[in-house]
Amino acid sequence: MKRSMKISLGNVYRAGLDGVDPRSAVARALHEPAIDRAIHRSRRVAVFAVGKAAAGMLEGARGVRFEIALAILPRGYRAPRVRGAVVHFSSHPEPDRSSIEAADKALELFASFGASDLIVCLVSGGTSSLMAKPRKGLSLGEKRRAIRRLAASGASIVELNQLRSRLSSVKGGRLGQTTRARLITLVLSDVPGDVPSRVGSGPTVRGKRSDLTRIVASNRSGLETAAKEASRRGWTPRRFRRRISGEAFEEGRHFARAARRLSPGEVLIAGGETTVRLSARHGRGGRSLEFALGGAMELEGTRDIAILAAGSDGIDGSSRAAGAFADGTTLERARRRGLDEKRTYRRHETERFFKRLGDLFVTGPTGTNVGDWAFALRI
Repeated sequence: MKRSMKISLGNVYRAGLDGVDPRSAVARALHEPAIDRAIHRSRRVAVFAVGKAAAGMLEGARGVRFEIALAILPRGYRAPRVRGAVVHFSSHPEPDRSSIEAADKALELFASFGASDLIVCLVSGGTSSLMAKPRKGLSLGEKRRAIRRLAASGASIVELNQLRSRLSSVKGGRLGQTTRARLITLVLSDVPGDVPSRVGSGPTVRGKRSDLTRIVASNRSGLETAAKEASRRGWTPRRFRRRISGEAFEEGRHFARAARRLSPGEVLIAGGETTVRLSARHGRGGRSLEFALGGAMELEGTRDIAILAAGSDGIDGSSRAAGAFADGTTLERARRRGLDEKRTYRRHETERFFKRLGDLFVTGPTGTNVGDWAFALRI
């Protein structure tokens, strides 16, 4: 694959990240008159940030004069640079004891604020695992097994979060119901339709009239800035006809077929979140890597089209990459190295496959999370 095409696609991806920067998104939202008034009229104010974007979102709220600030984020992520904030690192993608401890810290904070007070809640994807407290009579192990079975079946993020809410004592607005304080919830959305109650299973979206809830950035926000970057570079952006969803490998093939219809100088842009049906024994990989493999199969033999499929959070599934590049030479190069694309797909060993080709796209945690993106460029 041409290095110049990798660089170009990587630049479009990074422009997408700029469009969903959590600091900027929260800072803009806090200037909304209704939100600004609510903050200044409250007796006491707390800031509660949870999810993969918690650090950046909390930094965007630096201007808020808070009494308490609590951030809950994945282990390995950087802590927010906010003086006085309490930081709790928790488990992702599956909850463990630290997730229960996180829920207890949040419950304690919410219970300590009353009717004249306000809690600014900053919620992003990843919250469902980072903060977990099974409903009464259910163990964490039982809850985890139920979610694992549903995830392995290829369930969507919405279906997974619906189950998580039913099995939880903090999700589905239940955390918010433990306080008399007014709530402002600012959401970085990674779900279809950008429904606030579905992001992170909606722990603070309780449906109270006095509360304010806003989506501050979404998958679409990133696609808009990615399209602007493509235009700035002299390319013509084209939007994929729908949100990407369903089985990752097949969706990658559909996307690549559409890419084959591009004219030279056009960029195809898509976003959403796919699924992967895992076998009992599987290797390292993720949705975006399987999407790229499906795309490679459809592009075989072409010489002027390249694809980048990557997660906006920088970590694709169990892999250590954000995603992968693919083009018409991917399968040819793989076979020369003794790699079998069909076996790779059956065993879900896509990280090893793309690593051997030098086509992994590695960013590390990006500090945001709005789902996945795919870009195709024809030169």
